[in-house]
Amino acid sequence: MANIIVVDDSLFMRMILKEIISNMGHTVIAEAEDGYEAILKYSELRPDLVTMDINMPRMSGVSALKEIIKVDPKANILICSALGQQSMITEAIRAGAKDFIVKPIEESRVIEAIHKILKH
Repeated sequence: MANIIVVDDSLFMRMILKEIISNMGHTVIAEAEDGYEAILKYSELRPDLVTMDINMPRMSGVSALKEIIKVDPKANILICSALGQQSMITEAIRAGAKDFIVKPIEESRVIEAIHKILKH
């Protein structure tokens, strides 16, 4: 099973994602509240997958994604965004995100995206 880092400035959203991921049999090895924390945790732990919120304080998910991809071009990053952030989703996919989910998240979509990314 996979080791996953959950990145979101919302504690509630991290709790929801952790529950879905745990129910899938994967392990959430760390959480981060912003992009800077995400980069540090990624470098330290080298997870199999990262769920990354787009809008966060200090450093956005897109900026963090770009930094992580520089360090590890094969990084598996799943972007989580609110509705209406299409240009940021497009930028994230171009920068190397493997997939995206839209908030409010649907458990079935999260499961589908994680399965798809980890199969590749």
